[in-house]
Amino acid sequence: MAKLWGRGKKLRLAVYTACLAAFLFFGYDQGVLSGLLENEYFQEQFQIPSDTVTGIVVSSYCLGAFFGCVLCFMIGEKLGRRKMIWLAMAFIVVGATLQTSAFTIPHLIVGRIITGLGTGIDSSTVPMYQSELSKKEWRGRLVSWEIFFIGIGIVLAYWIDYGFSFNESHASWRTPIAIQLIFAIVVIIVVYGCPESPRWLAKRGQTEEARDVICAVFDLPPDDEYVVQEMEAINMAINLERHEGAASWTSVFKDDVVKTRRRVGLAWFGLFMNQLSGINLVVYYLPTALTSSVGLSRDIALLIAGFIQLMFPIGNLLPAFFLDRIGRRWTMIWGCAGLTICMMMLAVLLSFNREATSSASVTFFFLYMLIFGGTINVVPWVYGPEILPLDARARGTAISVSAHWIWNFMIVMISPILIARIQWKTYLIFMILLAVFIPIIWWFYPETTELGLEEIDQIFLPKSMGGLEGNARVRFTPQMADERRASLGMSKDEMTQKIENEKV
Repeated sequence: MAKLWGRGKKLRLAVYTACLAAFLFFGYDQGVLSGLLENEYFQEQFQIPSDTVTGIVVSSYCLGAFFGCVLCFMIGEKLGRRKMIWLAMAFIVVGATLQTSAFTIPHLIVGRIITGLGTGIDSSTVPMYQSELSKKEWRGRLVSWEIFFIGIGIVLAYWIDYGFSFNESHASWRTPIAIQLIFAIVVIIVVYGCPESPRWLAKRGQTEEARDVICAVFDLPPDDEYVVQEMEAINMAINLERHEGAASWTSVFKDDVVKTRRRVGLAWFGLFMNQLSGINLVVYYLPTALTSSVGLSRDIALLIAGFIQLMFPIGNLLPAFFLDRIGRRWTMIWGCAGLTICMMMLAVLLSFNREATSSASVTFFFLYMLIFGGTINVVPWVYGPEILPLDARARGTAISVSAHWIWNFMIVMISPILIARIQWKTYLIFMILLAVFIPIIWWFYPETTELGLEEIDQIFLPKSMGGLEGNARVRFTPQMADERRASLGMSKDEMTQKIENEKV
């Protein structure tokens, strides 16, 4: 293990810095092109003729990110968390360089696809890496801070685009794109001194190295109670989840005793909901929507869009501080309800096609971003890595994040066409989808707040083995797991052996 950052607080700070810088880039790259689409020098360089071509240019990044998730699914478990983050940054450096130097649309698209490959790996690996190096008491808040930095990145991109829009040269669009390289270089340097995930090490039989990482991250001796309990929980999870064919790619789709298939489905659908909320209609095309739908001038639209994007990280402050208190399920439920109302009001106000009502609709863009930033933006990213069993965590996270990017691709591809062709009716589509998500969350998503990563397995075990069989509406606690084992007259070791026998 590299010792560049020492132990304890300094080492944790280095891990947080690497993860936050990676997600700051994630947000920056998502937002940077939206403020450049109306830039006269950008348009002069690429001569983008139609909304269809615009959709292809913007969405090519999402398609690259989807294939980055596929690559992570194939090799992520083999290489480990740190090496995958380095691979992601290598793709990003190459892609950002190509975008900055682009002179034709194919050149620009290739650069965006390569950058997307890196972002797909980055977004599949970093939340999982952070989760596996966090205590359960603050895991939700730490991963929420990563999502907060997505919002910071988007806002930063908007305001940098706005500032450079006053530069009367091609530097007005090349410089904002080139700034991405700074974030990638920071991550490359910081990750060098960060440890590998103890869960990944333990799974590969490197138990002592895993124990050393936990001791170093939390600055504890090997015989400390927390270290001993953490290693016991990790080893129990490995024994519980290990079964014939576990190393195969198809293992994540098995309906085994810990319900791996269902848990992968929950993680995937969480980020499906994230994208089908309509967020990337707002992130990528808000200036376009404000000019075409609301009727604002280009300069005023860019200025207002910048302030609207500020609502994204402001909303994210709530889960960043309190998600581990307010819980995952209710945050998603209330978020979807609030976003449904926002989309309904946008459709109603824009349908009148009058200056007064169109101007009033801007209020609901502000409210939408505030609610999204504090709810459905954050929870799926936290929920996915923690709901997945250890054996399926790398591949399952890659599958779930692929939902983010493939549906991101679809929304970004069709949004300029929808805005141009059906206008205000676009918002009705997302209103209906958001309303449908509410009962789905209620019935199918169990609460995971304050549970250790290994304790979450207990939610999905059959009742005969002390579990709840995935009952979403019952709040499961570690104490319940102990009580259920006691009621069955079993120790942890006996429970593990029973589980192994059930699999056989």
